[in-house]
Amino acid sequence: MPVENVDIATPDGVADAYLARPDDQPHPGVLFIMDAFGLRPTIGEMIERIATDGYVVLAPNFFYRSGRAPVTPMPDLSDPEKRASFFQSLRPMMEQLTPERIESDGAAYLDYLAAAAGAGPVAITGYCMGARVGWRIATAMPDRVAALAGFHGGGLATEEPDSPHQSAGDISAELYFAFADNDPSMTAEQIATFERTLEEAGARYRSEVYPRAQHGYTMADTAAYDEPSAERHFRELSALLDRTLSAHA
Repeated sequence: MPVENVDIATPDGVADAYLARPDDQPHPGVLFIMDAFGLRPTIGEMIERIATDGYVVLAPNFFYRSGRAPVTPMPDLSDPEKRASFFQSLRPMMEQLTPERIESDGAAYLDYLAAAAGAGPVAITGYCMGARVGWRIATAMPDRVAALAGFHGGGLATEEPDSPHQSAGDISAELYFAFADNDPSMTAEQIATFERTLEEAGARYRSEVYPRAQHGYTMADTAAYDEPSAERHFRELSALLDRTLSAHA
C-alpha cells in the first residue's frame, strides 16, 4: 500500500506527516511517534507494515517547527565527528517539545487521525523520545487513547519534577513498554522505579527488557538495529492493538 504525504494544521503551523491505510474504509487509528532521527523512509516502511493489519497509521514530523522532513538528514553515523555534529543539531529541536507543545500538537494529530480513521479511541506507539512524547499525549487526553506502546524509550523515570512517571495516575490506556538491556538512558534502576510507580497507580501494563538489545533496536537504518528484537516488537505491538482496538474496528 502506498504511504501518503499529508499536511496537518497545528496551533503553531503545519506539520508534514506520513499516512498509511489499508483502504478507504474506516479502520482504528494508530499514532506513530518517531524517534529523534526524524521522519524518513524507515518510518514509512514501519507504518506501512502496521497498517497491513487493518489500521490507519499516522506518523507526524514532530520537528516541523524547524522545517519539513528530513529536517536534518542522517549522516554516516560511523563517523564520530559527523555523529557528534548530528546529535548536537537534534538537541534544540527536542528541547522545543515542551509538555504544552506536545499536548497541543497531539490534539491536532488525534483530530486528523479521527477524520482519517473514523470515530473511536486510538493507540499510540512511540520510539526513543517518542515513548516520552506518547506518554505526555496519553496522560493529557486519556479519554482518546486506548493503548500506549513504548520501545527503547529513555528518560521515563528521572529525578526531575516533571518526569513522565510522576503522572502515572493520569494514564487510563493499556500500556506495553519494551526496554533495551543496553541503554544508559533507561537503566535497570530507572525501569524498576517506572514499574513500581505503575503498580502503585494501578495501571494496566506490561514492561519487558529485550535481551542483547541496544537503544534504537527497532530502527533498520541504524547500527543499533536488532532484527529479533524488532520482530518481537512488531508481534507485541500487533497483540496490543488487537486487544485494545478490535472492538472499534
